[in-house]
Amino acid sequence: MENLVIIPTYNEKDNIENIIRAVFTLHKDFHVLVIDDGSPDGTAQIVKSLQTEFAGKLFIEERKGKLGLGTAYIHGFKWAIERGYPFICEMDADFSHNPADLERLVNACKTQGADVAIGSRYVKGGAVANWPKNRIFLSKGGSLYTRIITWMPVKDPTAGFVCYRKEVLESMNLDGISFVGYAFQIEMKFAAWKLKFKITEVPITFVDRKFGVSKMNKGIVKEGILGVLRLKWQSHFKDYHKRIKNNTDAVAKFSSDKAMAGTDS
Repeated sequence: MENLVIIPTYNEKDNIENIIRAVFTLHKDFHVLVIDDGSPDGTAQIVKSLQTEFAGKLFIEERKGKLGLGTAYIHGFKWAIERGYPFICEMDADFSHNPADLERLVNACKTQGADVAIGSRYVKGGAVANWPKNRIFLSKGGSLYTRIITWMPVKDPTAGFVCYRKEVLESMNLDGISFVGYAFQIEMKFAAWKLKFKITEVPITFVDRKFGVSKMNKGIVKEGILGVLRLKWQSHFKDYHKRIKNNTDAVAKFSSDKAMAGTDS
């Protein structure tokens, strides 16, 4: 079955058609779901104009207003689970993530035993291109700060290029993810780690956007700093398991099935 790539958008008219076409040129079968938060620049209209060409492969969910990165992905995750996609990826629209690396992330989950595969800037072989030194310092410092506070063994916890096995998202209480900005990325990895899923970091080269405007601002930095502290405090009493009947059995069955099947899914 096809895998899904979720791309949240807000004012990405300069990038969206090219990123969609780049995904559809890959050897693996991918579908694309765009979550657009009412972009006034016509991003959604561009996506809809491509749906005839990519019928049954390109989908869009339009939301009214800028509701936040985290809620966009949660919306997309639920949409994907309902439709049974086995591997669900998240990726930026601005080519900071190379679409060709999607295949490597899916392979890490499909053939190498990972439950969550992170496109990582900060493991051996990873890199950042076209970023000013102060931005690199801020990003690396934030990653180190997150690891120190949470003890989570992930070198790039703020990464937004990720592949999840469907079972990870099915097992998680997605409504319990409290952050809506970029700290959402940290909390999702933290939740997967707390639920004892296997997280693998795949080295990528992150390239700063060429077109459009970065969404980074002081509020995002503040959310990251204070959010990590809040995350650590909440971890003492918060359970990320999805509260459904026989959920524990379902998670145990998933782990057993993986063991019996080897590393392939």
